[in-house]
Amino acid sequence: MRAYQVTQFGIDQLQTAELPVPQVSAGTALIRVHAVSLNYRDFMVVKGMYNPRMALPRIPCSDGAGEVVAVGEGVTRVQPGDRVCGIFMPNWIDGVATSKKNGSALGGDVDGMLTEYALLQAESVVRFPQHLSYDEAATLPCAAVTAWNALHHAGDPPSPAHAGDTVVIQGTGGVSLFALQFARLLGMRVLGTSSSDEKLERARTLGLDAGLNYRQTPEWAKWMIAMTDGVGADRIIEVGGAGTFGQSLQATRVGGLVAQIGVLSGRATTEPLPLTPILHKQLRVQGIYVGSRAMFEQMNEAIAGAQLHPVVDRVFAFDQAQAAFHHMESAAHFGKIVIRIV
Repeated sequence: MRAYQVTQFGIDQLQTAELPVPQVSAGTALIRVHAVSLNYRDFMVVKGMYNPRMALPRIPCSDGAGEVVAVGEGVTRVQPGDRVCGIFMPNWIDGVATSKKNGSALGGDVDGMLTEYALLQAESVVRFPQHLSYDEAATLPCAAVTAWNALHHAGDPPSPAHAGDTVVIQGTGGVSLFALQFARLLGMRVLGTSSSDEKLERARTLGLDAGLNYRQTPEWAKWMIAMTDGVGADRIIEVGGAGTFGQSLQATRVGGLVAQIGVLSGRATTEPLPLTPILHKQLRVQGIYVGSRAMFEQMNEAIAGAQLHPVVDRVFAFDQAQAAFHHMESAAHFGKIVIRIV
């Protein structure tokens, strides 16, 4: 089988290798991968920014969808012919996160899905909604589950969002657009930021109530406060990291929640950590690191019920994997970038 491997860090170092097709053993399922999607984490893995000490070679990409072609002894959860996705963290089946459950995330701690065949624990795969294509289903395991967790769970005990709440999304990447779609299903009001007026207009077609170009208005929190009659947003889907965290705290209402997810604007800043708004506004800052299999299955029921379709920006061929990563690097995408394997 062909698989991409990180043997040296760098997009242009990403090359295919011929590897043996894995053989099933007790409790496992062999997946013929049809499509994978890219997350910013995958970009960081390939560039060496995620874990410079990662053991190499490593097959990248956490998110993939495919067909079960064989199962090992004792497997009853899936059978050959099932259309499935792997879950981001194979050990997190249900319940609250633990260090053990958070281990062995695909495409980082262990080999991922940018390969023609992937051998997964049968307990760590889920069937996806029938109305979705493989390309669409490949976008679900990380970005969609993360957005679902941020809106429906957000910690222990859960802090679910409610109809009528105001949520803020940042940018128009996968997590943010899934959060927009799920928030609309909940009956929430959605405000957003982007560096592109064109992308904001496209987001409005998905249900964005109002948006602001943060390049033109860097102090966008003031706008959010004005748009909520001086109160602030109920929940922020914070994907920017150090560069946006301060504005997110200012934009949140007293007692509101910041779902801290990403580091798109960088991990470090020369500015001091803005603790005062957390204290004075009694904010809850909840880290979100994808979610469990149970969350994935709950989300799939909602997607199927609403006949919701993920937003796919562009589909690349398997031989164009480097181009797909360069496209992510350009930040020109709107929604998810997919690599089709078959």
